[in-house]
Amino acid sequence: MAQTDVLLTKQPAPQTVPACELPPKLYDVARNTGAHSSAGLATAGFRTAKYLVDEWFQNSYASYHQAFADRDQSERQRHESRQLAAETGALAQRTQEDSTRKVGERLQDMHCWKSELQREVGELVAETDLMLAQKLRLERALDATGVPFSIATDNLQCRERRQHPDLVRDFVEMELLKEAELIRNIQELLKRTIMQAVNQIRMNREHKELCEMDWSDKVEAYNIDETCALYNNQSTEVQFHPHSTKFEESASTPETWARFTQENLQRAERERLASFNLRGLIDCILRDTSEDLRLQCDSVNLAFGRRLEELEDSRHKLEHHLNKTLREIADQEHNIAELKQAIRDKEVPLKVAQTRLYQRSQRPNVELCRDTAQFRLVSEVEELNRSLSALKEKLLEAEQSLRNLEDTRMSLEKDIAVKTNSIFIDSQKCMAHRAHYPTILRLAGYQ
Repeated sequence: MAQTDVLLTKQPAPQTVPACELPPKLYDVARNTGAHSSAGLATAGFRTAKYLVDEWFQNSYASYHQAFADRDQSERQRHESRQLAAETGALAQRTQEDSTRKVGERLQDMHCWKSELQREVGELVAETDLMLAQKLRLERALDATGVPFSIATDNLQCRERRQHPDLVRDFVEMELLKEAELIRNIQELLKRTIMQAVNQIRMNREHKELCEMDWSDKVEAYNIDETCALYNNQSTEVQFHPHSTKFEESASTPETWARFTQENLQRAERERLASFNLRGLIDCILRDTSEDLRLQCDSVNLAFGRRLEELEDSRHKLEHHLNKTLREIADQEHNIAELKQAIRDKEVPLKVAQTRLYQRSQRPNVELCRDTAQFRLVSEVEELNRSLSALKEKLLEAEQSLRNLEDTRMSLEKDIAVKTNSIFIDSQKCMAHRAHYPTILRLAGYQ
């Protein structure tokens, strides 16, 4: 029990009996008023005459009687003294033995409580060490989440450098955003759990100190009572302490003494149980968070794999169409050359037909006849003009088709370059960086 100090504001008054006047003592003097007295009231208390014989015998008998009475009283006093000394000696021995036994019982009680306190202190120390190890795991796990978070954010930033039309919000980006959000939530959870662990460690140490203080007081009291139990009548260290029998005002009772230690043990037990439950919760949190991070990492990697397969397939198809387009461009260029050659080939017959018509238009007079040859030459010119018009129209169509093919070629080549860039970003930048993702043991705080 804690001792309560009493503060004195003034010096206490001395414990003395106040002085007062004592009443006067009255003496009853024997007066000689007999028939043969030699003096009366005037001689009371002061005698000058001789004693009578009767008075002498009376005085002798009184002396005998007084001597007998004194001897008898002295014998009774001696007998009572011996009896009282024997009784008080036996009583003192019984009382001392009973006091020694009570002190021994008190020593046993203190030893039991002291052992319980010592056991509880040891368990609190062990529990605090385990909690410190869990706190270290939490801090390691929190530090380990920095690498996945930097990987996720770096992947998102790298994928922002994709070119159109590959700059899409695909499944990979959604999984990366989900991973970044999961890591942020896990970091907040770990920070809150670390604060709980710190508070629990502080509570464990506070209750350990309370139990240690109680244990220290009991050790000191045990040593004092053990010394008291060893005292006996032959001890040389004993001395008088007249004022030691009074009770201190701040002294505790056996009930409050036992309740104080019991409450300390109960509070320490509650904190130790709370620490044990928190350690179990920390184990579950670290296990679940590490598994969630690894599962999300696998989901992101799977999404990257599927996306890379789609990009590779798209690039292969684009390259296939580009090869076909290039061959078609070459064929179309040959077609255009053939059309131009066909147009050039029709120009000479047209010149011949038109020259014939021009020369025949010079025929004189009636010879300018619309004969069969004239009609045939006119139809030949018309046929040649229609053929040239059709060839020129087809040439324009072929040239337009060639331009379209060139535009398609450029678009395909651009798409292939975009797909190649996207594949490079996802495979060489993102997936290569994700190869440094922490292991599940590191995420669980074991490394």
